Amino acid sequence: MSKVFVVNVSICNGCHNCQIACKDEHVGNDWSPYAKPQPDTGQFWLKLNEHIRGTIPKVKIAYVPTLCMHCDDAPCKKSCPIPDAIYKRDDGLVIIDPIKCTGCRNCVDTCPYGVIYFNDDLNIAQKCTGCAHLLDNGFKIPRCVDVCPTDAIMFGEEKDLRNEISKAEILHQEYGTKPRVYYIGLPKRFVAGAVYDPEEDECIEDATVTLTDLQTAEKFITKTDRFGDFWFEDMKTAKYSLEINCDGYQTWSNEMISTENDVNIGDIALYKSR
Repeated sequence: MSKVFVVNVSICNGCHNCQIACKDEHVGNDWSPYAKPQPDTGQFWLKLNEHIRGTIPKVKIAYVPTLCMHCDDAPCKKSCPIPDAIYKRDDGLVIIDPIKCTGCRNCVDTCPYGVIYFNDDLNIAQKCTGCAHLLDNGFKIPRCVDVCPTDAIMFGEEKDLRNEISKAEILHQEYGTKPRVYYIGLPKRFVAGAVYDPEEDECIEDATVTLTDLQTAEKFITKTDRFGDFWFEDMKTAKYSLEINCDGYQTWSNEMISTENDVNIGDIALYKSR
């Protein structure tokens, strides 16, 4: 019975309930043999990371809850010199045994996600347990999942969440650790701008904006809204050309737009055809 987390970043509102609930559950509470108390400060077994992208006024903010990935091929487990000090449960959760841990720090240094912390006072490594102490005592979900007001964090059997997983991806696939935390709606690159008529000093609505991948010739087309704004979301890193057309106006184009970073074209003036 393999458990997974699925996090839908697109509906996370940044309330921090998950982060606070994790602290509430583990700070000052000894849940041995699952975990010793989490320190008041310095550790976030679940941390809500804020990603701010773009430049004013074209700015996007995404909140990404980040926790132990409970990897099937966990580097922390491989690096631990003590047998079963780090183990993977039948349900897929990876646990650091607080009794067997000798404080060698190998796992802290090895985890590519940086989600294992070291407790200097207790001389042990610590991280998210998936609230295994609750699951083994009749609870169905961890605290972070229970308190999420938008259901952005889901937890359950892999087979039951198959539909959500099909729309998701993992963080840093290049690590090759086979994580059991999946993400829907991770922030990708965007291209945005605004179109206006400088003579009328008015926004131009319903202009056709075409973004073309210069390598594949794939085209992406959108329309400006009533404020003259346009957005191309979830773009891969590539080089593009941009063209804007509107009846009664001259065509505007830019032949070299790179999405190495998010792109705010700014205010684009369209001039009437003569």
